[in-house]
Amino acid sequence: MKQFLKTTLAVILGCLIVGGVMTFIMFGVIGAVASLGKSQPVMPASAVLRIDLSTVQIAEQTREMDIISNVSGNHTQVLGILDAVRAIEAAASDPAIRYIYLKPDMAAGGMAEIEELRQALVNFRQSGKAVISYIENPSNAGYYLASVSDKIYMTPHQGGLNTMTGISSQMFFLKDILDKLGINVQLIRHGKYKSAGEMFIRSEASRENLEQNQELIASIWDSWAAAISGSRNISKDEFNAAVDGLRLNFPQDFLDAGLVDGLLTLDELEEKLTEYFNSSGSSDKPSMISISDYASIKVLPNFRADNKIAVIFASGNIIDGSDEQQVAGDRFARIISEVRKDKDVKAVVFRVNSPGGSVLASEKIKDEIALLSEEKPVVASFGDYAASGGYWISAGCDYIFTNSSTLTGSIGVFSMIPDFSKTLDNIAHINATAVNSNRHSDMYSCMRPLTDQETAYLQASVENIYETFTSIVADGRGLEKEYVDSIAQGRVWAGDDAIRLRLADRKGSIMDALHYAVASSEEGKSSPDLADWNIVEYPKPLTTMEMLVKSLGGQASAEVFKGTPLENVEKAFRGWDGQSGKVYARLPYELAVIL
Repeated sequence: MKQFLKTTLAVILGCLIVGGVMTFIMFGVIGAVASLGKSQPVMPASAVLRIDLSTVQIAEQTREMDIISNVSGNHTQVLGILDAVRAIEAAASDPAIRYIYLKPDMAAGGMAEIEELRQALVNFRQSGKAVISYIENPSNAGYYLASVSDKIYMTPHQGGLNTMTGISSQMFFLKDILDKLGINVQLIRHGKYKSAGEMFIRSEASRENLEQNQELIASIWDSWAAAISGSRNISKDEFNAAVDGLRLNFPQDFLDAGLVDGLLTLDELEEKLTEYFNSSGSSDKPSMISISDYASIKVLPNFRADNKIAVIFASGNIIDGSDEQQVAGDRFARIISEVRKDKDVKAVVFRVNSPGGSVLASEKIKDEIALLSEEKPVVASFGDYAASGGYWISAGCDYIFTNSSTLTGSIGVFSMIPDFSKTLDNIAHINATAVNSNRHSDMYSCMRPLTDQETAYLQASVENIYETFTSIVADGRGLEKEYVDSIAQGRVWAGDDAIRLRLADRKGSIMDALHYAVASSEEGKSSPDLADWNIVEYPKPLTTMEMLVKSLGGQASAEVFKGTPLENVEKAFRGWDGQSGKVYARLPYELAVIL
């Protein structure tokens, strides 16, 4: 009822904001409100925990199903990795849960989140309970998760989409089209591997960029292939040969290769699940409870606990200001300061899932983390990305956990200024005349090329910030600055390599980081059990009402450029937060992998 009243209020407020919304949209919203107003799920006396990744997306933080998505027919629930892992951990010791039924098709989420979910399933099996999987459309991530299972079954029907062909990243280069448009991108950087901006100045990847990408992809796949082959008791070479030879095409191929234990129709699967559920020989069909519903029942704040452990989620691009959708410097500085001043918070996990961004914002966050670590243990947990600015803000943490598939490092900086003068002259046929108070007043105007003196000026800034970056890493990780420079140069590393290079301390999940942070605190020495602590997340995800207000008010919609086409192109090149010439510590890409 509380949820119903909250979302009803959101609808009323949304109507006041947008006024002229069409009637049929309002009927859809009312229907969505009704569906969101359902009662709290009930835990059966005996049940199977169902993890169906076609209806649940694993993300960094749990989010309420927003009304706009519900109206559009997208009913996928977003479950945070911490809530998902804690739910699976609770199920391991819950006598009401017989086993886990995993449906991994359409697995979505970051690679590190998938890796952590798999580890939680491994831990669940150690309790003596089984994991049973059923696959219809095999994929890299889906099979990687399913491979941990006691039994894997697959549909015998052909026609499913098999995307289990290994992982791949794509790089795009725009120099040729930019040349046709008369756009000259002026890139100033430090680090031979710092390929951010390379897409604008080259027609193909540099040797260094290809080298780091190939080693990165190979490292991640090697980790996944080793886990899969180990779980299925086949050699890694044998598994890779099957993938490389495209020998996994039909369901029978998976069975012949030892990658599944049987081919079952849905009716046959139902019989098998019933058989596993009834150890006494009964024919009762198993009651199923989804992981989202189970988490809402079992993963609750422990308000009786005397001590709190804070989990600060730094997820997104690092930008200046106070934006609520990204890692905004001013906003996160306030959040970290708030956590530092909370006397009940005895330890902190800093969960970083960011490819970086603004140097200024990174500095603000790093400074607050330094103040925080003077008073409380601060343990970093790396998600999909902890690169460039994402590494800048976390290098000073007391201890760093990373996943094998985490992209980290990228210790390098760059600045980029496009020159549209030829576009104006040759294509748009516009003549621009600058009126300046000083010699270089218009150097950031993007309407002329930089002079040698201006380029040297920007290069000096980039060099200075690179020196600062390497010093931050050296001090934070207890390394020689010369060594940091040798593994820096903007190069991106996978998590396993980061541990080898001492950029991280240990492979582990967010739960590992929580246990370590508690054990590192004074209170944890007498009360190391995480169950005795109240886990509090920062920042709080937007509520349904906040999402509705922002969506209907246009604040959460994708940015739409306004103006002439030329103005729109110019805005696209003005940097991630709209300031040309700014210095960035950012990953050159966000790895897109077919999951």
